[in-house]
Amino acid sequence: MKIKNVTIAGGGTLGSQIAWQTAFMGFNVIVYDAFDKGLETSKNFHKQFAELFSSTRRASNEEIDATLSRLSYTTNLADAVRDADIISESIPENMEIKKGFYEELAKVAPEKTIFTTNSSTTLPSDYAKYTGRPEKFLALHFANGIWDSNVGEVMGHSGTDPKVYNQVVEFAEAIGMVPIKLKKEQPGYVLNSLLLPLLFSAVDLLKNGVSDHETIDKTWMIINNKVTIGPCATMDVIGLQTMYNIADHWSKMGDAAMAERAAYIKKEMLDKGKLGLSSGKGFYEYPNPKYADPDFLK
Repeated sequence: MKIKNVTIAGGGTLGSQIAWQTAFMGFNVIVYDAFDKGLETSKNFHKQFAELFSSTRRASNEEIDATLSRLSYTTNLADAVRDADIISESIPENMEIKKGFYEELAKVAPEKTIFTTNSSTTLPSDYAKYTGRPEKFLALHFANGIWDSNVGEVMGHSGTDPKVYNQVVEFAEAIGMVPIKLKKEQPGYVLNSLLLPLLFSAVDLLKNGVSDHETIDKTWMIINNKVTIGPCATMDVIGLQTMYNIADHWSKMGDAAMAERAAYIKKEMLDKGKLGLSSGKGFYEYPNPKYADPDFLK
């Protein structure tokens, strides 16, 4: 495989997971974030992942040290991509922000660099013309908790070079993912086409005053053989800002139901500083959310 040097754009929850997993599997990884705070967040995540891998995945001290040695961090985009073979973008789910990012990236990335987006809902064709290399641009989408939910959804657009597509499939395999190869563009890919209706159904139950978040999660966890997390907790993990951005994106496409959901998330969560796991408070408070209590389902 030609890919050795990887840049992760975005130091949030999922970007940090992708960076850690990629470094753990032997690749050199640079985490780029536009803000120092974003890099500090990523470094803190990586400390947590080191402990997690040591305690639950039987990683040796040598493996952890080697992983950390392969990780570096910068707020300078040119430095971040100077020798990048591939970039994984996990910046906010906002089309204008992403378009601006790709325009800047195109100015500083080497010709060899493959661009991939981890966007949850938008399409590669939304950004291809801004990349300066549409033939080397496609989506590689990850699920949260990527070492356990280890799918890598690979989705090109009409201009993606098939050879580049196959390289990304190979890269996904090399970092421990099961490549999910999509035959055509689909908003939400496979995973979120299945997941988002569940999450927004939970939002509807909340905004319509039908139920509270604990009852919603408890119901889902019990009927699914006591899975460890429900839809409201899942939104905490994904991030309420991301959930808002998704709903807001579709509301601008004329979806009235999504406009109501976006308004609810903004009023009840974002405006109250409840961003989810990353901020320590969303539907639940962290690091000890109520749904993790052994008595929660009783």
